[in-house]
Amino acid sequence: MSEAQSQLNALSKHLGERREKLLSRCLEAIRKDPQVPSSTGLPRPILEDHLPVILSDFERRLQAEHPLRAMQVDLQQREDAAEHGRHRWQQGFDIRETMHEWGHLHLVLLDELERYAAAHPDLEREVMVTARRALSQLCMDGNCESAFRYMRMQQAEAANRVHDLESSLRALQALENERAELLRETAHDLRGGMGVIASTAAILAKPNIEGPERDRFYNSLQRRINATAGLLTDLAELARIEAGQVTLNIEAFDAPERVREFCETLRPVAAARNLFLKYEGLTSLPVEGDVLKLQRVAQNLLLNALQVTQTGGVVVRCLADKEVSPQHWTLSVEDTGPGFALQAAGELRHALKRATEEAQKTEDREAPTVQRASSGPGSSELPSGEGIGLSIVKRLCTVMGASVDLETAPGYGTTFRITFPVRYS
Repeated sequence: MSEAQSQLNALSKHLGERREKLLSRCLEAIRKDPQVPSSTGLPRPILEDHLPVILSDFERRLQAEHPLRAMQVDLQQREDAAEHGRHRWQQGFDIRETMHEWGHLHLVLLDELERYAAAHPDLEREVMVTARRALSQLCMDGNCESAFRYMRMQQAEAANRVHDLESSLRALQALENERAELLRETAHDLRGGMGVIASTAAILAKPNIEGPERDRFYNSLQRRINATAGLLTDLAELARIEAGQVTLNIEAFDAPERVREFCETLRPVAAARNLFLKYEGLTSLPVEGDVLKLQRVAQNLLLNALQVTQTGGVVVRCLADKEVSPQHWTLSVEDTGPGFALQAAGELRHALKRATEEAQKTEDREAPTVQRASSGPGSSELPSGEGIGLSIVKRLCTVMGASVDLETAPGYGTTFRITFPVRYS
């Protein structure tokens, strides 16, 4: 080993012994620099970051006697500098602040080298030249690598923002398409309903329609008027929900008791279709919530289940597992309908709508003359315009902080589980 290398090793050892003091001086300078405001208030471990490792890299660089070893240290030094730049980006530093940090580190180490040289006049000239060149290389690599990693992180963030914006635009367009389709379906239902009303009214206007036949047409007209009024009410309610004009009216009630009441109001609908509608589960569970909104959700799910089911029936359950999830309870609606492929269903309204369409196709093949006039809940017939009602279900679940779980498969029926909070803050 040459004399110059021995002196470089001694210098490296000296810097290692002084590392903590050098680091403290560097951090103090960074904190006092008005150009590095992000350093204010950061605890020392976070502000230090990779600086101790970088000081260690500089010490090892001075000890590197062979070119291969020096190259290895340089590579590690660049990697540590790049990680420092990444960390500073994560901490919210801008690139100018990061460059100022490297400047302070350079000045602190340069001052230490000058003091060491003054205290050791017997040093060979080559020693300090090598040390200063290594320090310049350290700070140049540090600035370049930190800036490069910092910019790469910025570019990645910008790309993610672009991706998020594109996804948001696609979601917005899908929402607009969904709304347009829903309005188209509603217009079709209204147009069909008004056509039936007009035709029935024209028949009733004929003087030769009397007795039981007149009563039959009158009842049909009344049902269609009620169905059309219900459809318009649904449309108005959906508009209020989308406009954010719906609030929760929280009150205490017994969930199973209310759900059983909802089932009773729809039992005539099930009986008219030769289906069973039964309640199973808890007999009592005190909860808090919005009773009217719960009724609307349960009513729409039950009507849809009865619509899609041709044989068998619907089972409604109130469930709660105090050990697994003491803060929640679940409303379950299980039908014996045709079911469908879940991966093709998409979100709630589309899933329900797909189940309805599959059942209607089956019903059309088996009984093409079935009449679908409606009079709303409690009647023997089911309402048209399922799209609006199911959109209301989806949005009301969001308003009530409820989650929806769907279980279905072709030929095995469909089960919807809606999990509600037991209490609202």
